[in-house]
Amino acid sequence: MGKIENPILRALVHLALIGCCIFCITPLLWAFLNSIKFPVEANEIVPSIVGFTPTMSNYEKLWLYMKGSDFVPIAISYLIVMAIIVILYRVNRKKEYLTSAKSGLIVITILVILLLILPQIAHMSKFYKYLINSVIITIATLAISISIGCLGGYALARYSGILSMVILISALAFRSLPRMAFGLPFYFFAQKSGLYDTHIFITIVLVALNQPFTIWMLRSFFKELPLELEQAAMIDGASRLQSFLKIIIPIAWPGIITTSLFTLLLAYNEFLMAKLLMQSNWTLPVAIVSYTSGEDAAYRTIAAAASVSITLPLIIVITFFQKHLVRGMASGAVKG
Repeated sequence: MGKIENPILRALVHLALIGCCIFCITPLLWAFLNSIKFPVEANEIVPSIVGFTPTMSNYEKLWLYMKGSDFVPIAISYLIVMAIIVILYRVNRKKEYLTSAKSGLIVITILVILLLILPQIAHMSKFYKYLINSVIITIATLAISISIGCLGGYALARYSGILSMVILISALAFRSLPRMAFGLPFYFFAQKSGLYDTHIFITIVLVALNQPFTIWMLRSFFKELPLELEQAAMIDGASRLQSFLKIIIPIAWPGIITTSLFTLLLAYNEFLMAKLLMQSNWTLPVAIVSYTSGEDAAYRTIAAAASVSITLPLIIVITFFQKHLVRGMASGAVKG
């Protein structure tokens, strides 16, 4: 698409884009404003954008069973540790002490450990337990889905027979069915297998539901890679698996990151299956409903704080991998 030369048309395009951005970001800003209001101010007939008294009590009630002032030193210590981790990660990327995959895995492992030990240091509320459930289920779903998706997508990209199209169309048809169609069979199987309300079963279900998406998306990235790359590696003595791991995966890494982020979003925001298959080990989307379904108007501000809280991790992850995401969505691979 060429550059728009007409200044008036260019200004209209810019205004339309600004309007779309404002329209998209307004719900999050509105939720943030409600999260720092007292319930009386949040439930006014004429809502106020300015002129109210901000408070952090909603976040304190949501996350803590202790005073916020007592939690401040712990929060500062955690922020310092996370800042050190980010600095070391940046230094490692520049000096290449470790590969990016290994360093990223180390960072994720340290962050998960910090999350798990926090309840041993501070009196966290049940909502923090739901955060841990979401993190465990999301990471497990992501790891399994991408592992299977890479192998399946690569195989279907290299095999052009009729069976390949049958598998792809079947996967697409499975993904197109409404989620409610799977609710009763999964619930029945969970009850009969004794896996109801467990992390293992909800992870298996999310992998099954999201696997067609990962296979289709990764297949499109692998399809763009020239076959001559792996053929050259196999001529030099590498097996097909070695050429896949050492040649194809590094080149397709932006596409894998892009697919991983979309898979993460799908697993992290899943509500229906988590609601049907989890009785006590809720995830964050299910937990928010407990604050919005009550008749007490005071829960409205806590629900807003919960909405903002569960959005922040996604914003951090997307910002952290923004370069890979843009590169993967723009091209996905190299063309021969």
